[in-house]
Amino acid sequence: MSLSLSADQPAAPADAEDGVWLECIECGETFAPFADVRYTCDECDGLLEVRYDDLPTFEDFAAAADPDQGVWRYADTLPLPAGVSIQEGATPLYEVPGLEADLELEALRIKHEGMNPTGSFKDRGMTVGVAVAKELGVDRLACASTGNTSAALAAYGSRGGMETLVLLPAGKVAAGKVAQASLHGARILEVDGNFDACLDIVQELAQQGEAYLLNSLNPFRLEGQKTIGLEILEGFLADYETVPDRIVLPVGNAGNTSALYKAFRELVQAGALEEDEVPKLVGVQAEGAAPMVEAIENGADEVRRWDDVETRATAIRIGNPVNAPKALPGIRETGGTAISVTDEEITDAQRDLAGEGIGVEPASAASVAGLRKLRAEGIVTEDERVACLTTGHLLKDPDAAAATGREPEPVPAETEGVLDHL
Repeated sequence: MSLSLSADQPAAPADAEDGVWLECIECGETFAPFADVRYTCDECDGLLEVRYDDLPTFEDFAAAADPDQGVWRYADTLPLPAGVSIQEGATPLYEVPGLEADLELEALRIKHEGMNPTGSFKDRGMTVGVAVAKELGVDRLACASTGNTSAALAAYGSRGGMETLVLLPAGKVAAGKVAQASLHGARILEVDGNFDACLDIVQELAQQGEAYLLNSLNPFRLEGQKTIGLEILEGFLADYETVPDRIVLPVGNAGNTSALYKAFRELVQAGALEEDEVPKLVGVQAEGAAPMVEAIENGADEVRRWDDVETRATAIRIGNPVNAPKALPGIRETGGTAISVTDEEITDAQRDLAGEGIGVEPASAASVAGLRKLRAEGIVTEDERVACLTTGHLLKDPDAAAATGREPEPVPAETEGVLDHL
């Protein structure tokens, strides 16, 4: 099985280019990486992954350029030597002493992807995906989005001088994200349906050659997202001389779960990490949109599509995670799990993070909400070192932030009146 932690380092097939190729995770068919536009396997329609015949180690990363270079510091583990870049990556791995003490953990760190250029982790994927689009010679980019993907695609497409088209579920996307896509020049189509309906349409447009798809179904986009995991591991090695025991992350389309697992598999294949050192991956979903959790709890090999999904965590309001075939093995092979949390638990976690000075949108806080629940159930133990991934910035959804925070207090326009009020 190509997605096993124990899989051997692959040998380059005849259709590889500079040691890079695409491989189907279902049937093993291989393809040249840049000869044609493809998103899934020509033979069985299975998901594709990018493969390499020469995988780097931590020593290779340490010898690379300045860490502030971010994603492209890890060029040795990416399909191209450079991308369409806006200085993405190198995001903070925050200490949270209050939360760490409250949860009684050996160590807790927050990897805040909201500190990327457009305010979410999506930038890591777009810097690679848009570069590949240019390599393929396409001129129109497209995505379905709950908001963050549209903002990143619009920014990176604009940076690359390419037309961008985004499909959004009407009335279901936070204002801050729509504003970003609009300002960066994307053509925005509001669909009378949910995210999964938007993705169905975009996939059909891509299949007809009308646009280049840059949702996480695109295997090149996930390559950029691998670097989240590499930064977390390097940060823990620098501060604790060990990798984290567990990484907890929100799950929408399950792209990050798939990408982090791929990063760890490649490190094992390169001899940089032992199988028993790989962090457990824990996926967290909102109760109203939890098909991955259902699959894990039922021991299913695939997810059941949820047609009706609802949660205030708009970024993970997804009922049909396309990367489930990659993410389910990632959770199981690492000894992880998946858990759902209520919107109220997400709101409480958003406040907890704000109390540490870290501002995130609701979906981001799902990771901390899930960790708190797992800790209460004794699944996470006090001797563990844990990283929580927060995926988007507070200002992505200012309405949700305002609703969660304190109400303004009216006072008179005089000092004595203010003092009396206080």
